[in-house]
Amino acid sequence: MLKLGLDSVKNSPDEWEKAGIIVPRYDIAAAAERAVSEPVWIHFGAGNIFRAFIAAAQQELLNAGAADRGIIVADSFDYDIIDRIYRPHDNLSVKVTLDPDGTTSGEIIGSVAQSLKADAASPDFSRLKEIFRSSSLQLVSFTITEKGYSIYRPDGSFMPAVEQDIESGPDSPSHAAGIIAAMLLERYMAGGFPLAAVSMDNCSHNGEKLRTAVLKIACEWFKRGFVNAGYISYISNEDAVSFPWTMIDKITPRPDKTVERSLAGAGIEGMEPTVTSKNTFIAPFVNAERPQYLVIEDKFPNGRPEFERAGIYMTDRETVNKTERMKVTTCLNPLHTAMSVYGCMLGYTLICDEMRDEDIVRLIKRLGYVEGLPVVVDPGIIKPKAFIDEVVEQRLPNPFMPDAPQRIATDTSQKVGVRFGETVKSYVAENRDLSGLVALPLAIAGWMRYLLAVDDNGDGFEVSSDPMKEELQSALKTVCFGKPESYNGQLKPILANASVFGSDLTKTCLAEKIEEMFVFMLSGRGAVRACLKKYLQ
Repeated sequence: MLKLGLDSVKNSPDEWEKAGIIVPRYDIAAAAERAVSEPVWIHFGAGNIFRAFIAAAQQELLNAGAADRGIIVADSFDYDIIDRIYRPHDNLSVKVTLDPDGTTSGEIIGSVAQSLKADAASPDFSRLKEIFRSSSLQLVSFTITEKGYSIYRPDGSFMPAVEQDIESGPDSPSHAAGIIAAMLLERYMAGGFPLAAVSMDNCSHNGEKLRTAVLKIACEWFKRGFVNAGYISYISNEDAVSFPWTMIDKITPRPDKTVERSLAGAGIEGMEPTVTSKNTFIAPFVNAERPQYLVIEDKFPNGRPEFERAGIYMTDRETVNKTERMKVTTCLNPLHTAMSVYGCMLGYTLICDEMRDEDIVRLIKRLGYVEGLPVVVDPGIIKPKAFIDEVVEQRLPNPFMPDAPQRIATDTSQKVGVRFGETVKSYVAENRDLSGLVALPLAIAGWMRYLLAVDDNGDGFEVSSDPMKEELQSALKTVCFGKPESYNGQLKPILANASVFGSDLTKTCLAEKIEEMFVFMLSGRGAVRACLKKYLQ
């Protein structure tokens, strides 16, 4: 049996190859040693997207001789990932690529040089400070999810962790933005070396969100006398600390049981997933689709790796913004959200199974091709129609991509403003007729109906986690399944909330249409299905 670890990979490379797992073509230990002594890249967020895409991209550079050291990874949220997944396996992971034709390919990712807990109470925190004081450090990158950049509660006050960081100062921060602000303070005091802070999270204007959060905490520290004006000038100057914008796209679903069994059958032990104390479902392997896109604004004041040689697009901010808007407002994310809420109500547990449902396919095709494409801006480097074609024809139907609508439906309230609201704003800005939209209001009405936590058979189900879940469900508590007459305008305050949808939908003709669709779906068993058929024929 093979057990994932440095000794096994070094001493038994042929056995790994026989098991169908490619091993790194460089000296893993030497690459790690160089990274530890003179770090170039540190990444926050040790989850699946990092291992399957970002660490794998650095491995491609290492294999090609275009880089000579690995990445240091830190996690600021779920420390169990470091203790249970990284350190027991010498920071190695097994990446399994799942292709639509049923083939898979495996690779050991060895580009992680060191794994750390970004916890002020941990000895690792001193190591983090040491890394940020290194003049060799070129970039710090992030996959901490969009929530990682949120510093305010819905009422505009600071989140408790952020408020605590602000009041206690930079010595023991706990929020991701506070930790980065503290690390940049270390770098400033060590000589003010330049650095790029690169959000690689799947959210609109991610670099701007990161910069705003970090700078706000830093300015609050300045007001309280924790830092001086020179520090504020340092992180405000993008020639010293840049915050490039990026667009990332790769689906890395939770570890699949069939992949786990396949690895075990190939003679690899210890691949069982674990559930951490923060409810992260993660394994020593990561399964992912083959398509991937990463577009980065080329603004690195201290130099950067040769990203282009790993298939990463390096360009200007305008092109990044256009590419990101193309994906999140038209070509992928709106389709994902629309099919996820309907999938949950129609009893699906796999996205790929939904792609055999004619009504759902009709919904997302109209949403993307008919209603989205007319207002999307072509970024030039990736063609919007070709992107949707790949999504609809290859990515979503992939039966070996075990992604669930329940996962996609998570945090929908944080997503609809971009995924649907931006299309609405584009229609308004271009004086287009909103009354012709069908799939978009169906998607919003479907989400409202989904929040009732009753499926199309009238059975209850668990609504995925969402920071506004309690508030939204409370607003709809008097709406009853099977009783359309129970609706008397409960949606109106939600649809008027510009912080959710990006604008007040009640000032458009869409609100009435959404209400009409929502009420139709209340009539009883099968009403959700009937609604899709009625409006999409």
